[in-house]
Amino acid sequence: EWHTVAIFTEGLVGVVERYLKKGSKVFVEGKLQTRKWQDQNGQDRYSTEIVIQGLGGTLTMLDGAAGGGAGGGGMGGGGARSGGSSGGYGGASGGSSGGGWDQGGGSSGGAGAGGGGYDDLDDDIPF
Repeated sequence: EWHTVAIFTEGLVGVVERYLKKGSKVFVEGKLQTRKWQDQNGQDRYSTEIVIQGLGGTLTMLDGAAGGGAGGGGMGGGGARSGGSSGGYGGASGGSSGGGWDQGGGSSGGAGAGGGGYDDLDDDIPF
């Protein structure tokens, strides 16, 4: 779904301009703000947008920097993070493991044979 996002944090605006393009997948956390305005016919119209200002929001790039690699986690305080190297915005926990979640699939660690893998969870997911 498409949403209007207004960003008023100068450093974050630079990151968005550099790494995001139309259609990029992002997770946005901010304040909802509804504005009332009148169209050309004098009808009242309302627009709701997500506002990131100061320390009151989070933006997480899910596609990764420049469309390469897995996404990372979010950084509070109007920051942004993407997977891999992103000019200092990645932080120590960014990594390339998709936000720190171990998806298994390796031979070391994880669930052993008959250890109750992910296959039995399919029936419990409500969506």
